[in-house]
Amino acid sequence: MTHDLTTSEIERQNVLNNTMAIPRIKEVLDIEAYQFDGKYYLTKQMVADFYEVDVRTIERYIETNKEELERNGYFLCKGKKLKEFKLQFAPDKNVGHKTVALSLFDFRTFLNMGMLLAESEKAKKVRSVILDIVIATINEKAGGGTKYINWRDREYLPAALQEDNYRKNLTSSINDYVDGHPTYKYPAITDMIYNAVFRENAKEYRRLLQLEPKDNARATMYAEVLRVISSFENGIGAAICKRQSELNRKLSIAEVQVLISEQAESPAMAPFLYDARQKMASRDLGLRDVYHDNIAEYLRALSPEEFDRFIGTESIDLERLLDNEENRKTLERLKK
Repeated sequence: MTHDLTTSEIERQNVLNNTMAIPRIKEVLDIEAYQFDGKYYLTKQMVADFYEVDVRTIERYIETNKEELERNGYFLCKGKKLKEFKLQFAPDKNVGHKTVALSLFDFRTFLNMGMLLAESEKAKKVRSVILDIVIATINEKAGGGTKYINWRDREYLPAALQEDNYRKNLTSSINDYVDGHPTYKYPAITDMIYNAVFRENAKEYRRLLQLEPKDNARATMYAEVLRVISSFENGIGAAICKRQSELNRKLSIAEVQVLISEQAESPAMAPFLYDARQKMASRDLGLRDVYHDNIAEYLRALSPEEFDRFIGTESIDLERLLDNEENRKTLERLKK
């Protein structure tokens, strides 16, 4: 998809929360900054000089994006902190003795400003560098591709095994109690469940993730999404059995659709469906560069902890995961 960091706060935040990419961006840009209070800072004038804009432009962006900038590290240095800063850097031309408050940008807010500055050609070049490094970092950490980046989560394998068991409960119910040819009824009901959980059928999901015909869509899903699908399928399997017992005949596909709709509209399912849609929409955008239009309303920025979970110190090395013969056989089975 096309990225416009100047207009998308979620995408800007995904860059700033990517703790793996930020050090690489810092190394490439190699900017001069003050080391103060354990961090590196730039003044408002230094930011303006770097991006080749008037300092009043920086002030305008601070005013209109203050909450976002403050959340990411920008602050107005005054009082005791300013005195300490002056003692350390008073000789510098950017820090006068009469200054009573000083705008300070740490590296993240320096990048934040660069992602906001629409009129700066220098900022435009920085945005291009940022996106290149972010994409390269994620792909490198994911082993060259993001299709199975969900496997790097420690929670994935237990969730996939659980989902596989519940799926068998559903398919048994469909086989025994739902009318129709197997080549039609299984995929039809699966699509109904996918649409209920994340508003996409299997074909649309596969198209967005650019999956091959042999790829199992569920092998690409996140642990939380699989758990919601597990719960949903288990409930539908039980509902099919109950309704068949009541009617004393096999159910039609249309009658199964009614059961699925009833469960999707259940207040008990609402928080789980919300969580699954939010995780899928947000993680696929932040980690796979995939945009799910049907659940775009659930988008949010990924937290630093989530980046760490999938591409950082908390993630599982795929090569080591696959080195274990039992894990490899399990994952190959789940992919089919």
